[in-house]
Amino acid sequence: MQSDINYYFLFSPPYFLCCAALVAGLACGMSFYATLVELAQKWQANRSSRNLLNLKGISIQLPYVGISISVAIFLSSGLEIFGFPPSLAYPTAIILTIGSAYFVWRQLSRLLVELEKGGSAAMDLDIFDI
Repeated sequence: MQSDINYYFLFSPPYFLCCAALVAGLACGMSFYATLVELAQKWQANRSSRNLLNLKGISIQLPYVGISISVAIFLSSGLEIFGFPPSLAYPTAIILTIGSAYFVWRQLSRLLVELEKGGSAAMDLDIFDI
């Protein structure tokens, strides 16, 4: 007996896009980490506020934007895999990514200001040990 119900899916889930975004995000994350560590070591060596300005420059912002774009694509692809249409998945992913990226960047900037004011002791969380 043959079934008369034919399933037709306009879009197949973007598994490749999800995996590619994950790999791109990891690559951008490693670049962001390496650049951040290098700039922080330069700042620690001279304690110059100019080096902290470099922490907010294009050399650190470019990998961060790459991470953000990769997260947006990964999130939208994941939503599509779970059955959301692209017209809903992409706007949702973009809104969530922009909000998260803004708050993480703001927190990083505040940590850098605290680092400049009080050195690495300003970020020592062990003093709050309960």
